[in-house]
Amino acid sequence: QVQLVESGGGSVQEGGALRLSCAPSGYVFRGSCNAWFRQAPGKEREVVATISNANSVTYADSVKGRFTISRDNAKNTLYLQMNSLKPEDTAMYYCAMRMFATCSATEDQYTYWGQGTQVTVSS
Repeated sequence: QVQLVESGGGSVQEGGALRLSCAPSGYVFRGSCNAWFRQAPGKEREVVATISNANSVTYADSVKGRFTISRDNAKNTLYLQMNSLKPEDTAMYYCAMRMFATCSATEDQYTYWGQGTQVTVSS
C-alpha cells in the first residue's frame, strides 16, 4: 500500500517562503507523474504544479514565477518551493501521484494522495 507523507507546512507572513516535501512509503518514484494540489476553505481543490516522469513541469497561472516543483530521485522526495507567498495561497496542500508517466490537471486522474499539510499566509 503506497502512502504519501507531506511535511513542511506552517504559518508565514506575506512575502515569506516555505518548502513542502512529500515522500512515498512503500514505493519509489519511478514512471509516475507527481503533483501538488491545494484546497482553500469553501473552494474546490485545484492543481498547483505537476512534474512528469521526464521532469516536464506545469504550473497554475496563479503561482507561476513564485513556486517551483521538483523531485529528487536519490532522496525519493517531491518538493514544492513556495516563494513570495500571498494570503490567497492559504490552503491545505496535498501531494498526489498518478501511475502514468504523463500528468493531468484533473484530480480524479490521481490514485494516491497524502494527508495534506496546512499553509497559512498572513498579511
